[in-house]
Amino acid sequence: MAIVVAKSDIFKNPNYKTLGDYAFGLSLPLQMGEATFVKNYDYILQLKSNVTNLLRTQKGERIAQPLFGTDLQKLLFEPFDDDIEGRILDAISTAVRIWIPDLIVSDVEVDKSKEMKDKNLVEVKVSFNVISQNASFSTQFVMNSNK
Repeated sequence: MAIVVAKSDIFKNPNYKTLGDYAFGLSLPLQMGEATFVKNYDYILQLKSNVTNLLRTQKGERIAQPLFGTDLQKLLFEPFDDDIEGRILDAISTAVRIWIPDLIVSDVEVDKSKEMKDKNLVEVKVSFNVISQNASFSTQFVMNSNK
């Protein structure tokens, strides 16, 4: 999943977005295309898929890479106090720094409403800056203590 973009020759070509013959990876969730799974030919879309994969994987869930993922699920069972946003930011930033080094977490927003607390849900919006590109994107997800 993680690549060192600064050493990748494809990004030295100013027309890399037109290099449609090269896929950066698979789109998530996995979907069947004509003969294989749907591939991402756009780097930013692949980064979004990589982030989804990383944030939805619990540490220890992946057999060959037990350190891959985050401990976000464990945070659902800790006190939902004013520091929850900082703990979520730390968990996401640490994982992204290790596994997707071309991204920087620029912001994390956590829905702290009573309605979300009562349902044992945590809604998180994370914004990222892409180091190798002049680009940014955000992703939003809901963590549920029942999953």
